[in-house]
Amino acid sequence: MKDFFFFSKSQRIGILILIALIVLTIAAIHLLPLFFQNDNTDYIATQEFQNELKAFEDSLEKQQKSRYNKPEYTRRYSGYQPGKQEKDIPYNLFPFDPNTADSADFVRLGLRPYIAGNILKYRAKGGNFRKPEDFARIYGISEEKYQELAPYIQIQSPETETVLVKTDTTPQKPLFPQKKDTVLELNTADTAGLMMIRGIGRWYAQNIVRYREQLGGFYCVEQLREVPRMNEENYLRIKDSFTVDSSLITPLYVNRASVERLKRHPYLTFTQARAIYELRRLKIKLSDLEQLRKLDELNDDDLQRLRPYLSFETP
Repeated sequence: MKDFFFFSKSQRIGILILIALIVLTIAAIHLLPLFFQNDNTDYIATQEFQNELKAFEDSLEKQQKSRYNKPEYTRRYSGYQPGKQEKDIPYNLFPFDPNTADSADFVRLGLRPYIAGNILKYRAKGGNFRKPEDFARIYGISEEKYQELAPYIQIQSPETETVLVKTDTTPQKPLFPQKKDTVLELNTADTAGLMMIRGIGRWYAQNIVRYREQLGGFYCVEQLREVPRMNEENYLRIKDSFTVDSSLITPLYVNRASVERLKRHPYLTFTQARAIYELRRLKIKLSDLEQLRKLDELNDDDLQRLRPYLSFETP
């Protein structure tokens, strides 16, 4: 009986190992749910984050839709609905040339300001309306609005302003019989006076006045060559019809003008305007044109052209 319950040393070790495995198994059974509970917590936290993110995105979308529906947004971005709001504002119809009319004219005709801006940008890039149908291609002009304006479009081509009309065997007669051989002072002549000169129509007259305002006045007749799109043939035709009083030039006060004001002058680039401004800051006050010779950005030809316009006095 004693030998039956006797275990050898190796058997006792095996029994102890078996008991240890049983204890570990029981412990694992009780501990595993704790690990699964943490994973579930992480899963729940992830779900809560996803729900919060979805709610945040929904709120952003709601705010965006409400902003698009505001009247001021509709007015500001009405360009995406071309032609829908021309009838919302009072306007007048009158003959106009889309190559020379300004933004105020287009608005008076019932076009939205952004459409007027599109027209001016088109012209600034060298665009030209050769026939009324070209005007309908401007972005924002509806077919209905074009049909309303078409009878009032009067395009005057600069190439045909001085064309002579021939009828059978009769002598050639000028297209504009009211033109006169007269001499005008270039710095005081208005558009109506300029149009009385042979070779100058409304288009050229408006360009001359506009360029004169940018310069501050003409100091010689030869500057008419610089008027935008003035060709040599027409310049030679009209040059003897003008005199120039350079005392009427509006001076550009160097010691007070900002960079923005300086660069608006046709004879100055932005780089040159900034160089003059920086030199003035260093010198505090400039006294004469010779001080500008220190600037690499200005050569002798530039200074010669600018001499009649720059004033170093204090207004």
